[in-house]
Amino acid sequence: MLPSVAAAADSLEALGANPNNWTMQTGDYTGQHYSRLSQITTGNVKNLKAAWSFSTGLLHGHEGAPLVIGDMMYINTPFPNNTFALNLAEPEKIVWQHKPKQDASVKAVACCDIVNRGLAYDDGRIFKTQLDGHLVALDAKTGKELWKMENCDPAVGSTITQAPFAVKGKVLVGCSGAELGVRGYVTAYDQKTGELVWRSFATGPDNELNLAKDFNKDNPHYGQMGLGTKTWEGEAWKIGGGTNWGWYAYDPKLNLFYYGSGNPAPWNETMRPGDNKWTMTIWARDVDTGAAKWGYQKTPHDEWDFAGVNQMILTDQPVGGKSQPLLTHVDRNGIMYTLNRQTGSIVQAAKVDPAVNVFKKVDLKTGLPLRDPEFSTRMDHKGTNICPSAMGFHNQGLDAYDPDSRTFYFGLNHICMDWEPFMLPYRAGQFFVGATLAMYPGPNGPTKKEMGQVRAMDGVTGEVKWTKWEKFSVWGGTLATKGGLVFYNTLDGNIKALDKTNGKEIWKFKMPSGAIGAPMSYAYKGKQYIATNYGVGGWPGVGLVFDLTDPSAGLGAVGAFKELQNYTQMGGGVMVFGL
Repeated sequence: MLPSVAAAADSLEALGANPNNWTMQTGDYTGQHYSRLSQITTGNVKNLKAAWSFSTGLLHGHEGAPLVIGDMMYINTPFPNNTFALNLAEPEKIVWQHKPKQDASVKAVACCDIVNRGLAYDDGRIFKTQLDGHLVALDAKTGKELWKMENCDPAVGSTITQAPFAVKGKVLVGCSGAELGVRGYVTAYDQKTGELVWRSFATGPDNELNLAKDFNKDNPHYGQMGLGTKTWEGEAWKIGGGTNWGWYAYDPKLNLFYYGSGNPAPWNETMRPGDNKWTMTIWARDVDTGAAKWGYQKTPHDEWDFAGVNQMILTDQPVGGKSQPLLTHVDRNGIMYTLNRQTGSIVQAAKVDPAVNVFKKVDLKTGLPLRDPEFSTRMDHKGTNICPSAMGFHNQGLDAYDPDSRTFYFGLNHICMDWEPFMLPYRAGQFFVGATLAMYPGPNGPTKKEMGQVRAMDGVTGEVKWTKWEKFSVWGGTLATKGGLVFYNTLDGNIKALDKTNGKEIWKFKMPSGAIGAPMSYAYKGKQYIATNYGVGGWPGVGLVFDLTDPSAGLGAVGAFKELQNYTQMGGGVMVFGL
C-alpha cells in the first residue's frame, strides 16, 4: 500500500483519508477508485433504492462524477460547464451555481461530443475547466470566481474536456485537440493566484519537453535526449498532437505524478514517418518542476489512434517475492502495462482481450510491441478486422482496484474496425485526421454482438479472473467497494452491481438516460450512498446526440452504436442511491 494519506499534512489528503468524502475524480492520488465504505454489501445490495436525484438541465454526455466534501456535493456538466453546489442535508435546494458564458463556436472544434470529466477540490477552492480552454477557480462556499486562466486556444482547435488535478498547491491540466494537430502539453498553475508555475510539452526540443538530466537512466533503451524532434520529419512535431486529456495519479513519497500523452497527428501514419516521440507515452514527472524522470512510449509510430491518455493506477504489490511500487495502465492498444513506477521498468504487458491482433506481444526487455503486419495501416490499403478499433479496448473510463484481493476491475470496449487512410493538408483549427473508419463488435462475445465487458484481472500476472459481457461499451469504468461490490454504468442507462469474487450481477437500476461516467460512493450522517452522473453521449453517443446517420460519421462511432437510440435517449443529471 501507499503511505497512509492520513499521515500527510496536505489538506486534500487529510480529507481523502475520511471515506465519507469523495474528494477527487480518481478517488484518491493512487487512482484506485476504491471506496472503503462497507455498509452496502453483497448481502443487502438488493435493497438499494433511489434516494434522490438532480437534473442539471443539460443534455449531452455527462462524464466524470460529483465530488463530496463534508456535507456538500459539487456537480459539473458538459458545455457550457455549469457547476452546482448542493447541501446533503437539503439536496433539493441549490446552494450556489456557476454558469460561465462561452462562445458556442468552440463546440465545432470539440472532438467526440462536448463532455467534461469533472471538478477538482483543494483548500476551500473548486477548480473547473471550460471547453473554451479556460481553467477557473471558485470559492467552494460561495461559488465566487477567484481567478480564470486561458490554458488552451480554441482558434487552433485546442479545448479542455479534462478534469483538473489539484496537488501540492498546484493545479495540473492539459488540453484536447490532437485530432486538429494541437501540440500537447501539461501545465501547473498556482492554486491561490492562477499564476503559471511550469509547462512541459510532449513533442519538440528537450528543454521544452522538460527532461531531467538523468531522464530514463534506468531504461536508456526507451530513448533519452533529442528524440522529441529527431523522430519526426522536419518540423512536423509542431503539429504532431500528443495532447493529454485523461487522468493523473501522484505518489507523494517519490514526488512524481503520472499521466499519458495521446495520439500523434494526423491519424494517417504515412504523413508522419518516425517513432513520433513522445506521443503515446507514460510520463513520470516531478510535481514541483515538471521535469520528466522517465517516459515509456507504448506505441511508437501509432497507426490506429491508440491515444494513451488512460488512467494510471498506483499500487504496491509483491513481484518475485519483493514488494515494488507499481503503476498499472490499460492502454487503448489493448495491452495492460504494469511498470515499476520509480524506474519505469516493465513488469508485465498482457493483452486484456485475446482479440487484440495489432500486436503479437510486447517484448519485456526492449519495451517494443511486436506488430502483426496484416493489421497495420498504410496509404492505398484498406485494413480490415483490426482489433482494437480507434476507440481502443479501453478509453476514458476510471477503473477500480481492490487492495484486499489485489484485483483490477476494468470497464472495456470490445470493438474492432476497418481503416482506410487519405491525405489532407494541415489547416489550423480544422480537423486533421486523414482516415475513414467503420467499427463493429469484436469476435469474442457470447453472441458475437457484444461491444463491452467488465473484466477482473491480476496486474502482476496478467491472469483474467472473470468477465461480464455487455451489449455496449462499458465507457465510464468501475467503482470497487469494501462491501465486496463492483459498480458500473451502461450506455443504455443501467447502473449495476457485481459480486467482486465472481462477476455475478446482483443489482441494477434503469436511469433516465445512458451513463458514460463511473459511480462514486460517500457517506452522510452514518449512511453510505452510491452516486453517479447520467446523460448519454461522449464518443460512442455522438450519433444519438447529434442525430447523425452516416455510419462513418463521428470518426466511425455512428455505425457501431446505431442501436443505442433504441435503448435510451438524451438526459442529464445525478442519481443517488441508498439502503
